[in-house]
Amino acid sequence: MIAPAKNYGFVEWFRPGEHERTEAAIEDMRRAGARYLRTHLSWAEYLAPGGEEWFDWLMPRLGQSIDLLPCIHYTPPSLSSTGKSSGPPVDLKAYADFVDHVLTRYGRHFTHVELWNEPNNLLDWDWRQDSDFLKFCEMAGGAAYWAEHRGWKAVLGGPCPFDPYWLDLMGKRGLLLVVSAVGFHGFPGTWDSEEETWNGWSAHLGEMREILDRYNPTAEIWITETGYSTWRQDEMQQARRFLEALDAPAERIYWYGWRDVPADVPVQEGLWFDPRHYHLGAVDADNRPKLLARLLSEGGAERVREVASLATPFVAPRAEPIVVAGGAGFIGSNLADSFLSEGRDVIVIDNLSRPGVDENLRWLKERHGDRVHPALADIRDPHGIEAVFADASAVFHFAAQTAVTTSLVHPIEDFDVNARGALNVLEAVRKAGRNAAVIFASTNKVYGNLADLEMVELAEKYIPGDEKIRALGIDEARPLDFCTPYGCSKGVADQYVLDYAKSYGLPTAVLRMSCIYGPRQFGTEDQGWVAHFLISALEGKPISVYGDGKQVRDILHVQDAVAAYRALLTNIDAVKGRAFNLGGGPHNSVSVQIALREIERLTGTTLEITHGDWRSGDQLYFVADTGRLRRDVGWKPAISWRDGIRDLRDWLIDNRYAGLAPQVERARA
Repeated sequence: MIAPAKNYGFVEWFRPGEHERTEAAIEDMRRAGARYLRTHLSWAEYLAPGGEEWFDWLMPRLGQSIDLLPCIHYTPPSLSSTGKSSGPPVDLKAYADFVDHVLTRYGRHFTHVELWNEPNNLLDWDWRQDSDFLKFCEMAGGAAYWAEHRGWKAVLGGPCPFDPYWLDLMGKRGLLLVVSAVGFHGFPGTWDSEEETWNGWSAHLGEMREILDRYNPTAEIWITETGYSTWRQDEMQQARRFLEALDAPAERIYWYGWRDVPADVPVQEGLWFDPRHYHLGAVDADNRPKLLARLLSEGGAERVREVASLATPFVAPRAEPIVVAGGAGFIGSNLADSFLSEGRDVIVIDNLSRPGVDENLRWLKERHGDRVHPALADIRDPHGIEAVFADASAVFHFAAQTAVTTSLVHPIEDFDVNARGALNVLEAVRKAGRNAAVIFASTNKVYGNLADLEMVELAEKYIPGDEKIRALGIDEARPLDFCTPYGCSKGVADQYVLDYAKSYGLPTAVLRMSCIYGPRQFGTEDQGWVAHFLISALEGKPISVYGDGKQVRDILHVQDAVAAYRALLTNIDAVKGRAFNLGGGPHNSVSVQIALREIERLTGTTLEITHGDWRSGDQLYFVADTGRLRRDVGWKPAISWRDGIRDLRDWLIDNRYAGLAPQVERARA
């Protein structure tokens, strides 16, 4: 049996003129640990206007950076017997002549050359004109013989779907004798139905090996195309499929592909003929890494294995677990820990899309073992999450797209995650029929930018002109005024959660959160600003402030936030169908300027601060009036903002910055 492949590559087709994309893709694929690249060298494109110049640039550029496998296919229509690129050439030897030309012109940039692509696919080879494949065997066989004669190794293009009878025919015709490797194409879970046509890598490649051993025992098996479409948002499944292919008994694997096909680009079958075609990449069409690309870039295949090993243990019957959607995130992991520490079973739903959150999940597993049940799924995939809620006793929903800035760039994705994702959760709970409580993490952004409030500008902060608001904050009587796509999507979810109490009797409640901070937070410039500023200070990085820094927020330590969520669950019958503001309140309100000065004091550093333009929807002032929460469930914050920031600093030093610079240690003391 062949040992599993240790190295991997990607399949990526580059269109003429894509110089910048090619450069970026090479760098990104190499960063992701790729050793190989399979790309097409279209015979038809080469002879088209500008084609020669394009490939004169592309082949050397790729070959100097990565182990390159050019796939030479597509008949020029002028030379085709059908007038199409899938037709056999009128002169079959013309293909071998072109391969010979390619080897002479570009051969120093690669060692192997692939002859055609998916010859049993009508879109690539019109076998209606060659039903016994005699023409194909003569064409490819001549090219393979000449390539091997000249010192290159020929790879026979893999059929799709795999057809052992076709491969055996290639052996009987003598084609397998003149190639060094044979390609295999398989897309389990995407194109290959595991119920009907897919029997597993070992079975299919074992059958392939038996055929090759009859005709050419030295020929290698290369998986020249395999992949998994994330059209249902199941990125964890894509990562698992990658590992399965990597462990298959083949000498090489090429993952299809690196980047999603852009929405405006037709595939062979036509524009948006099938949405699965448009989600096969490791990064999306905007070059944002999916989970697979991110993990590969962080640590190669072993990093993917590490995260994929966080499998879902068996949940015992009648366990009635707590379900935390977004449970590997900052607040979710802290809340999950509080229940787990009491001996409860907790199901953690998370797609691990945010860098660092798998560390939180691993922390939960290390602390609580098999009572943590990771369900690595995406709330945008209703069928993928439905079973998770079957036995839930209560549900906390934190999973979200959390950045206003991202929502402005990708509003549809923002809606799908925040609004449709919340609806998927609600429907899954309703269908389970257990009447489980659902408590939703909303945002103060549902109140808009508060532009109607009169503000007084002081030296370091803004305060409201209204003395009552200044003393108590913004209460729940404030009219909703959704602003920015993020505010809209969270607001839609907020209202759906409340309505499910009215329409279906589901015990639901909403917490409209201000700024929460604390341990296990991986803050960024776009979200989690307290942690982001502290991390930047500890790393000696400059800090960007949008606006003048006088904007005021009430900040709340995560321990206090966890207490509020638990208090709502305890009192769910009394608070069903209601929304509550959650924040630090007036006593924990602080401007960005004042918070930065405190961070300087706590870290013993002088911060390098720059200022940018105000961001869309930003509030000059938001302080939550938490009186309703205090009156109805007896909750109030216990940790002051200065003590809370100090606690976060200590956690960061203990867990992420051990052995930090002496001035920080002195500041800590």
